[in-house]
Amino acid sequence: MHAKLTELILFTDGSVNTRLHIGYGAYLAVPGPGRLSDELIAQVKVKLFTQTSSTKLELQTLLWALSEIPVSVCKLLIYTDSQNIIGLPARRERLEQRDYRSNKHVRLGNSELYREFYRLTDQRDYELVKVNGHRPARQKDDIDRLFSLVDQASRNALREATRG
Repeated sequence: MHAKLTELILFTDGSVNTRLHIGYGAYLAVPGPGRLSDELIAQVKVKLFTQTSSTKLELQTLLWALSEIPVSVCKLLIYTDSQNIIGLPARRERLEQRDYRSNKHVRLGNSELYREFYRLTDQRDYELVKVNGHRPARQKDDIDRLFSLVDQASRNALREATRG
């Protein structure tokens, strides 16, 4: 029998090429805030997403990360710079009442991703935390530095993929 993890900190970010509609999502899951190390850099996971946009990519990346993290984690702190993700819990009731449709009764483009977000987060004790991405180095704390790892990993992967 596996012991339950008490808390995990999750950092997610993505980088998209809007012209090509491709992007790379990256995430890092750590047991607690700490100092940067080569070991942590090696733990960042990166994945290619196609037919995506910046908003969609942020959601796809978080859903991918949540699908890989055991539900047995007691508490999940999720750090993101996506205002859309931060606002999803507050938007849930309205989205569900409107059956994920706009004021003009058109199905929202990311409706399936929103449904999946609620399905996956209903299974967890979690908290969303807004990260102010892209701060100057002298203003960064440990959380900002860890978030920078996923930001850099997604940017570097996209840069490599679109080079040439």
